[in-house]
Amino acid sequence: MMSGRFPPVLLVGCGKMGGALLSGWLAEGIVGPHSPVTVVEPAAAATVEFRSKPGLNIRDSGDPLFVPAVVVFAVKPQGMDEIVPAYRRYVRPDTVFLSIAAGRPIAFFERNLGADAAVVRAMPNTPAAVGRGITVACANRQVSTVQREVCDKLLSAVGEVAWITDEALLDPVTAVSGSGPAYVFLLAEALAEAGRAAGLPADLALRLARATVAGSGELLHRAAEPADQLRRNVTSPGGTTAAALEILMAKRGGLADLMARAVAAATRRSRELAGPVSAAKPGAKRRRAKKKR
Repeated sequence: MMSGRFPPVLLVGCGKMGGALLSGWLAEGIVGPHSPVTVVEPAAAATVEFRSKPGLNIRDSGDPLFVPAVVVFAVKPQGMDEIVPAYRRYVRPDTVFLSIAAGRPIAFFERNLGADAAVVRAMPNTPAAVGRGITVACANRQVSTVQREVCDKLLSAVGEVAWITDEALLDPVTAVSGSGPAYVFLLAEALAEAGRAAGLPADLALRLARATVAGSGELLHRAAEPADQLRRNVTSPGGTTAAALEILMAKRGGLADLMARAVAAATRRSRELAGPVSAAKPGAKRRRAKKKR
């Protein structure tokens, strides 16, 4: 278990998600004067709000002032090929590499950092910006129990964390939770537009849609009942909600049908972006292992 001060962290990239993580670490007291963090971010505007925070060493390039115990990659996937190899010099048993970049499998980091690198691949989502995200993480065999605890602590500063052992599951995870906030925002857009089409002033329709989606999400978060029970709670037989749900719950073309198709499409795209390493279906590695035995 961890004890004393938090191990030194090197954050590579301080865009929206990297900045959300850093804000969470500061808010939780994970980092500070006695638990230093070096942030490597070439865009000065991205780090303005953090420059007065104690314990942060912000630079546009170069080495940290210490040997990091955790290197967090929070850069865009398209920049990984150029950036990751430069950090191979930090590979050692006491250092873990944590990536939150979509579409870059663990094998990519093992290829660029070396087979001995301890790597955790994680998929957070944008509600991390308000401390309400959820992240799913997967570790390779080199990651120790303590290193997993350290990564869990860093990720849980912005929301819930779940761990999986089958990396192929990160493709549907990306489709459900990684892309999921966009689906919810689209719901708010569509609800507002439907209200406007029904005769509401556009500003009132938008206000109603935003408040309804946000409030319903908070109710779902706090309630002990599952989503289907909450739905039934507001649906009176023969009422207005029931009339709307008859359309939304149609077997063909209803919301469930559309969502299933949307998640399937996003999952396929995630596998395409990750390349052949991540293309195996969930459980495929386990089935192959059984065959060998």
